[in-house]
Amino acid sequence: MPKNRSMNRMVTFIMVVFLFAFLGITGRFLYIQASGEVDNVSLSDWASDIRETEMVLPAERGKILDEGGKLLAYNRPTYRLFAIVDPEISANSSIPLHVVDPKETSEKIAPIIDMDPKEMEAIIIEGQKNKRFQVEFGKKGKDLSKHTMEQIKALELPGIDFMEDSLRYYANGMFASHIIGFTRPDEETEEITGVIGIENKYDKILKGEDGFIKYERDYYNKKLLKSEDVVKPPENGDDIYLTINQKIQILLEDVMTEVDEQYKPERMSVIVMNAKTGEILALSNRPSFNPNEITELENWYNDAISTPVEPGSTVKMFTWAAAIDSGNYNGNEKFKSGRYQVNPQIEPINDHNRGQGWGSITYDEGFRRSSNVAASRLMWEKMGSETFYEYLQRFHFDQPTGIDLPNEKEGQILYNWPSEKLRTAFGQGSTVTPLQQMKAATAIVNEGKMLRPYVVKKIVDPDTGKTIKEYEPEVVGEPIRKETAEKMIELLHDVIVGKGGTGAKFGLEEYSVIGKTGTAQIPNSNGGGYMTGRENYIFSFLGMAPKEDPQIMIHVSVKRPKLKPTDTGSDPVAYIFRNVMENSLRYLEIEPDKETDVSAVDSITFPNINNKSVQEAKQLLEKEGIKPVVVGNGKKVIATNKASDEIVFPNEKVILITDKPVMPDITGWSKADVFQLATLLNIELVDSGSGYATKQSIKKGETITKQKQLKVTFKAPDLE
Repeated sequence: MPKNRSMNRMVTFIMVVFLFAFLGITGRFLYIQASGEVDNVSLSDWASDIRETEMVLPAERGKILDEGGKLLAYNRPTYRLFAIVDPEISANSSIPLHVVDPKETSEKIAPIIDMDPKEMEAIIIEGQKNKRFQVEFGKKGKDLSKHTMEQIKALELPGIDFMEDSLRYYANGMFASHIIGFTRPDEETEEITGVIGIENKYDKILKGEDGFIKYERDYYNKKLLKSEDVVKPPENGDDIYLTINQKIQILLEDVMTEVDEQYKPERMSVIVMNAKTGEILALSNRPSFNPNEITELENWYNDAISTPVEPGSTVKMFTWAAAIDSGNYNGNEKFKSGRYQVNPQIEPINDHNRGQGWGSITYDEGFRRSSNVAASRLMWEKMGSETFYEYLQRFHFDQPTGIDLPNEKEGQILYNWPSEKLRTAFGQGSTVTPLQQMKAATAIVNEGKMLRPYVVKKIVDPDTGKTIKEYEPEVVGEPIRKETAEKMIELLHDVIVGKGGTGAKFGLEEYSVIGKTGTAQIPNSNGGGYMTGRENYIFSFLGMAPKEDPQIMIHVSVKRPKLKPTDTGSDPVAYIFRNVMENSLRYLEIEPDKETDVSAVDSITFPNINNKSVQEAKQLLEKEGIKPVVVGNGKKVIATNKASDEIVFPNEKVILITDKPVMPDITGWSKADVFQLATLLNIELVDSGSGYATKQSIKKGETITKQKQLKVTFKAPDLE
């Protein structure tokens, strides 16, 4: 009996516990049902969050174009290879939808993407073992061209497919690379970011802003029928038009490549500027890079704006300008050239011909012969060091130019001791960048008004075509008077044409040139003194043309070229300057100002050949003295690389694409002409080397189709 009583108590206790538990849980459910909350968390909101998913709508990065609207950098579609390895996907299909034979698949695909077949096979097998749905193939399987994608698809291998990506593409390869820059993904976020150049400086403007779409989904990740979508459209990045002129830039790149191959200098920088506006028409450095093939960058710095150096004698034009403008100059006054020593405690200044000089000469002749002694005397005896320093500041040698490119560095004026002041007057000790000198020189060719250099012409909304911002020439100072500028132009012209002038090699046949040569010593890397030897200098020239109304200004610098016994340091500099200046002047339709027979270089206006037969088009062009390259055997012209009313010169290549195109022999063609041909034929170009075409993958006479890929090897010619 006691045992039964004890058991009854236990049962009663348990029932009471269960009853309270049941009432508690029921009450909790009733509360949750009534309030819709758990621990102050709304169940409806929580469920919505669980069901809701968000998909990014990527903004398209803005394009970079030249001043005429030709594409320099843009996003183009690329393809990412993947393989479906899960056999379950084929369960209800009459044909296999997954990779059935990893070995056969790998052996057929791997050679096309330059991958080891065994490595590809191992990736597929590992994916199968780990019961993955699909696998990718790393870097080799990414950024594939449309041509490569179509090649692989034509194999009709089961389980092989592609995802479309977007890749930043630079249309002309190694073209104004330090100006345009390049992009790369962030290591952590994989967000595409501009690294140098315009891509970096205007990264935010080019990038735009991603949009998104939010919708509700079910357990199987399918969109609910009554989903309330939230959509924020992407804001595409703005397009940036540069002041760069594509033709002049390509010309510059080609000429610099020739010099690079021939003289193998340690460094080269060239800037081509519109002397009247400050617009940069072309700019290039060596070493350079192809932004489409970035692996390891040899030269990050845009030397033309980021590497201050001792300028040498080009700075003398500003020493003379300061003396003239301050009223402390008499060009007919004579001085003893050769050697100049202020006092026994200061090292003497020697002229560049080992201190021999040219006897007693005038200061005008001293400028023509680039006398160091004349420059130091003008600073020390005529105008005084304080006045000269004031002019250095007026020419903005103590500050950056303000160009719209990243990482600009200004030079340093060393001006504490008498020896530093004396040497600064002829371009030693103190440092400047080539662009600082060009900015200062704009005052000489613009009646005393100094202009800010710039490289961005305008920013445009790609969706509306509306110009958001347009940049205009900007006067940033008036360091000298108009009369001083006029006198300096005469002195600079005398450097080219005067007896004993150091710039005779820089003259042109049809245009009068003004300018100043420079030969700057290079400090020893150990910090003591300067390098010796005939090659161990930075050879430079800062020149403008035509003389009476200078339109184009060019600065060329070549560091430590490899010279033959018969060469001089100015030879590679003059070769670049003459080629780029003369062709640029012609292209911009600037009339020659020298009385010579210029019939060989007269330009023509390209006629309208739209819808013309090949025979009619040839007759029209040959009448104007142009022999076009006819691509194909068709009877009708369907495309050409010249627009109606475009200015064309007899030495330019005119390409006519017929309605039955076949591959021409492109041996000896420039890279620019080959790029134009590939664009007109709508085929992919893969180039290697630089200079002029020597090998082509599509043989002469072979029929052209859009699936073709043209591989061309370029090589620079011997300048001799």
